[in-house]
Amino acid sequence: MAEFDLIVKGGTLPDGRVTDIAIRGDRIVAVETLPEGVTAGTVIEASGDLISPPFVDPHFHMDATLSYGLPRVNASGTLLEGIALWGELKQIVTVDDMVARGLDYCDWAASMGLLAIRSHVDTCDDRLLGVQAMLELREKVKGYIDLQLVAFPQDGFYRDPTARVNTLRALDMGVEVVGGIPHFERTMADGAASLAELCRIAAERGLRVDIHCDETDDPMSRHIEALADETIRHGLQGRVAGSHLTSMHSMDNYYVSKLLPLIAEAGISAIPNPLINIMLQGRHDSFPKRRGLTRVREMQAAGIRVGWGQDCVLDPWYSLGTADMLDVAFMGLHVAQMSHPAEMARCFEMVTETNAAILGLEGYGIAPGNMASLVVLDAKTPVDVLRLRPARLAVVSKGRVIARSPRADAALSIPGRPASVRRRAPG
Repeated sequence: MAEFDLIVKGGTLPDGRVTDIAIRGDRIVAVETLPEGVTAGTVIEASGDLISPPFVDPHFHMDATLSYGLPRVNASGTLLEGIALWGELKQIVTVDDMVARGLDYCDWAASMGLLAIRSHVDTCDDRLLGVQAMLELREKVKGYIDLQLVAFPQDGFYRDPTARVNTLRALDMGVEVVGGIPHFERTMADGAASLAELCRIAAERGLRVDIHCDETDDPMSRHIEALADETIRHGLQGRVAGSHLTSMHSMDNYYVSKLLPLIAEAGISAIPNPLINIMLQGRHDSFPKRRGLTRVREMQAAGIRVGWGQDCVLDPWYSLGTADMLDVAFMGLHVAQMSHPAEMARCFEMVTETNAAILGLEGYGIAPGNMASLVVLDAKTPVDVLRLRPARLAVVSKGRVIARSPRADAALSIPGRPASVRRRAPG
């Protein structure tokens, strides 16, 4: 009988170690060079390839994904038209539609090594069809993808007449994170009040919080300040995330110098979504045109945890996307101008370890005793992974190989040149 169920041989970890990984059941049991003759039911040869923990997306909208063009296209490309369009789609969508599209997206995610997703689900619907669909989807994919759900009152916790009641209903049904959108309330005061109540609800229920916060070009949208205050007031440090935070892109430097220490003191994580933020923001500008990404490097320098999010794929807000978190990190490092090798490596960490910490995932990472989930990539270093966005040669989820892809070598027919080419960095 084989000693292990699966061995990944000779791969390189993100920290540069070359090692074997032995798996039994759904757990990693050894990360070391194994002696010759050790047997396994399945062996993956990974010599020269990077072995990464799975990719994690801390911000997504699974209830809307793959619905692009239904019932029409977002002609202006703005956030507000996207919200209005989603309101139209909600009137005609069914639970089965959302589950089917969600399963298709999870197939994409699995093939890309994206094995944990936090998805906001709209609670501004008295039928709560999206909540029903996402709870059903979570159950269907739990064997290979960890799907964490946020109760998200898309049209405003107070602005929508039944959103408050329905958000509480969603939490009672099993949604595990409290969401909100204070900048979409009717007034700044209502936005602050919504944060006070949402944080109180989370504290009473022992839940995490993830707020769509200041997703606007308006530098006076400063709900992140109120969120930091409520986080401390309710003892939620380390359990709260502010998603988007695009207004910080337009704030004056003096105010930001006051704001960053407050966010750090509250232990709030930040989740910018570069693909979507730079597509939606600045639509009212001529030139110079703002791109809307929040102050990533400055927040990291202040000790704030920052992770990249996907947000949308083929839906009312975004017409592209492939479920590849490396696309997200690649765009993020460009817009945030994170070009130093250490910064680029940090961008890789942001879509793996950092995002896992934001979600509070247990047993994450390549270490003995942790969940046996990993990705074998056709590259050798994290920076080269970002450059190439390479093939996922193998995806292992909870001890099972769930996806394989061939290398993306190109055949050449050029006299005097090699028969094939691989675009890895030299060395």
